[in-house]
Amino acid sequence: MSRVQLALNVSDLEASVAFYSTLFGVQPHKRRPGYANFAIAEPPLKLVLIEVSADERGAGTVGALNHLGVEVEDVDQVEAQAERLRVAGLAAFDEKDTTCCYALQDKVWVHDPAGAPWEIYTVKDDDPTNPQPATASLSLLSGGVQDGACCAQPG
Repeated sequence: MSRVQLALNVSDLEASVAFYSTLFGVQPHKRRPGYANFAIAEPPLKLVLIEVSADERGAGTVGALNHLGVEVEDVDQVEAQAERLRVAGLAAFDEKDTTCCYALQDKVWVHDPAGAPWEIYTVKDDDPTNPQPATASLSLLSGGVQDGACCAQPG
């Protein structure tokens, strides 16, 4: 099974958790300071909320998107998708054994034509020894990564 991932920047994590819990009828799968992760069965969705300041977040859709992704079952599927993307001519950047979003993951990153980052990933350990938080430091259009960014693709 795979599912689409939507990672959003939110300025009020508690209000956002309450809203999305009501909207999808489920509680978060994982909660950490400034972070909530929903594993929604129907529709199949991994919803990630990353808390940022209200100034950074902005209002409406401005500043809402952190990144997009597709969660797959295992490393073999990540590798197969990475190869498929490369054969199709897309620039794909691998991250293996990376700890981010409080989980150990293997992933591959690509950018859409406007520069929005997409990751195809699998979670290898949902509770690693040295978990790293998610951040909202992605630069969507430049493709750059700021120092210390988690869930950020190589630029």
